Amino acid sequence: MSMKAPLVIIGNGMAATRLLEELLALAPERYAITVVSAEAAPGYNRVLLSPVLSGEQNEASVVTHDTDWYRRHDIRLIAGDPAVRIERRRRQVVTASGEVLPYQRLVLATGSRPRRLACDGSELDGIMTFRDLRDTRALIQASREVRAAVVIGGGFLGIEAAEGLRQRGVAVTLVHSGPGLLNRQLDAEASELLARDLTRRGLQLCLNARTRAFIGRREDNRVRAVALMDGQTLPADLVVQAIGIRPDISLAEDAGLACRHGVLTDDTLQTYDPTIYAVGECVEHRHRTFGLVAPLYEQARVCAAHLAEMGHRRYAWRDTATRLKVSGVSLFSAGEREGDATLYWRDPVSGHYRRLWLDGNRLAGVVLYGDTSAGAWYGKHIGEDISPWRDTLLFAERLPEVAA
Repeated sequence: MSMKAPLVIIGNGMAATRLLEELLALAPERYAITVVSAEAAPGYNRVLLSPVLSGEQNEASVVTHDTDWYRRHDIRLIAGDPAVRIERRRRQVVTASGEVLPYQRLVLATGSRPRRLACDGSELDGIMTFRDLRDTRALIQASREVRAAVVIGGGFLGIEAAEGLRQRGVAVTLVHSGPGLLNRQLDAEASELLARDLTRRGLQLCLNARTRAFIGRREDNRVRAVALMDGQTLPADLVVQAIGIRPDISLAEDAGLACRHGVLTDDTLQTYDPTIYAVGECVEHRHRTFGLVAPLYEQARVCAAHLAEMGHRRYAWRDTATRLKVSGVSLFSAGEREGDATLYWRDPVSGHYRRLWLDGNRLAGVVLYGDTSAGAWYGKHIGEDISPWRDTLLFAERLPEVAA
């Protein structure tokens, strides 16, 4: 009989797999680990689903932890059988098939769910999301059968979904409620450059537009158009909603754990139950929720240290740079777009653009479009005193390390 303490991890996304790697490095013999996954697939890189949708990569290329990896590390993977209940008094997790899993420590890595519009026609067939491998497969299949698609949402996922479908031969209209694409990451000029480049590729853009309803066909209950608030009607055999995510806290709430927008944790990623931790997109830490990979990986590193009883680490949020995963489009954004001074450089011929925000002598934020070669350098120095390079800060080729 194993004397290892039973550890159950609910979820098998990127936060969970990084947690496994970190924990195996620190305390490989401490726990008998069971991973419970709602998805039937093994561990994969969700960030790379966009090139899979576009056809630039295949499914095999995004798998990071195949079934042999779990077997080699003596980890039991229960795939395609989601957890449906946590019994905290008994310290048990119950799966949809009825299997009961005891735990001494439990980690919630339940991720997030895509937001959906609550408007007329939302129940029609042909209205999809773009979040996981199953969604990606469904969109690839749909791209073979439809002529026109509407993608709702001008954030990263929306743009990547729209461009992926376009590359598969679908006529795509991208609808966004704001005045510019990626308005949370880019300033107006960079957003205009992005819109110009996407339009040149063949995407139709519909900005400052809100969805009023989805219009369907009676005979098959399938979507055929999207009606906008301004009276426009956009033909659509397929609709993709990419309007954001919300933490998946249903299991935690049902178990009586403290939740607000996400599962509430302290700086060790422990919940209000000392036997239960949480990592990833389901987490709310100091009034923040998360959608980018970098903070999820840092949470996994901190949580693993405490599970291994090497608890010297604390999680603290740090601003994370963002990039768009569309082939041929390079942009970089980091920090805050505010300060007491701004510097910008543009090359209208090449379409390259660079803008920096300064707060005194500190670099507050940066947006790069086209030439992003200095992105890592700028990102590294966000919040730092840049006095030594103030006179050459805009010229990437003169910055230390970049020039080298």
